[in-house]
Amino acid sequence: MSRVAKAPISLPSGVEASISGGQFTVKGSKGSLELSVHPQVSVDQDGKVLKIAPRDPGNAQAWALAGTMRALINNMVQGVSKGWQKKLELVGVGYRAQAKGKVLSLSLGFSHPVDYAVPEGITIETPSATEILVSGSDRQRVGQVAAEIRGFRPPEPYKGKGVRYSDETVVRKETKKK
Repeated sequence: MSRVAKAPISLPSGVEASISGGQFTVKGSKGSLELSVHPQVSVDQDGKVLKIAPRDPGNAQAWALAGTMRALINNMVQGVSKGWQKKLELVGVGYRAQAKGKVLSLSLGFSHPVDYAVPEGITIETPSATEILVSGSDRQRVGQVAAEIRGFRPPEPYKGKGVRYSDETVVRKETKKK
């Protein structure tokens, strides 16, 4: 039995949820998100509280799916009320970032600048030349965009240069000795 699935989700003020035909929709100040609920899982709304349960309580896979659905729905509720944010740092001489409208321009030590087109529903800010803030209401998309930006120049283990998450620790290696 899933401990995650048993916990109810309370909707914050200003957030509306609706379930119709296996489609779960949540609307808030930061936008609106949709999710297809798995057929083995039921979502019940009781006022400002959502309860997720498996349709067949004897099935272990149904409990696992209920836990997953509960986590996804909770992330959606938090996303439309508070939003999600990932912070990236650029480490290296001459490495800088600049947000120009819907394009993020990165100088990462290549012979050319790397231009990244910002997807719909994601906001990218550059508080300084070496910091990037990726924010949005969909947790999965925020993480995916941050991973794609990091993928242009992942941190290398010898000098630690590259694009890294602000909370990431890069394990450093010692150079080879003769």
